Amino acid sequence: MRFEALKKYFLRRLEKQLSPKLTYHGIHHTLDVLNVCEDYITRYKLSTGDAELLLVGAVLHDSGFLETYKAHEEKGVQLAESTMPYFEYTEKEIEVVSGLIMATKVPQQPTTLLEKIICDADLDYLGRSDFYEIGETLFIELQHFIGLTDRTEWNKIQIKFLTGHEYHTDWAREVRAPVKNNYIEEIKMLV
Repeated sequence: MRFEALKKYFLRRLEKQLSPKLTYHGIHHTLDVLNVCEDYITRYKLSTGDAELLLVGAVLHDSGFLETYKAHEEKGVQLAESTMPYFEYTEKEIEVVSGLIMATKVPQQPTTLLEKIICDADLDYLGRSDFYEIGETLFIELQHFIGLTDRTEWNKIQIKFLTGHEYHTDWAREVRAPVKNNYIEEIKMLV
């Protein structure tokens, strides 16, 4: 029950308060990560407690965008620490969720299974069929926030990011990584 209340509270805030210029990091991204995490819960047969904390992490992982674009993970941790007690989460649970939020910071450096899962869920699209569609929303967002307008430069950024990125779970390495590698080759042909 506490998770449903927290989820409702934060999704409402994200929907109402996120900048419309966050064309990638909007509520749709949070919902996507949440759905992918639900798949991982089943796939990895997580305990009820771990599953709940993973879902809380998914809801909160980009909540820092409510207040800032840069260092949004740190701001998300502050929001978790100040808000989760109202939903009856313990200090230990808040610590786990804070670790999940910080694990998504690029370059990702997860240490626990839950951190590895949320990192892979956060960038799941890199190995999916909607890669180009979602990537376009990021390109538009970067136009707003850093002034990126050159497609060739964008493709170079993508190549650098994709080649430097690694999935962390066995499932994503097996299923998502080969698709991602195909996209790397396709984008290289555009540069």
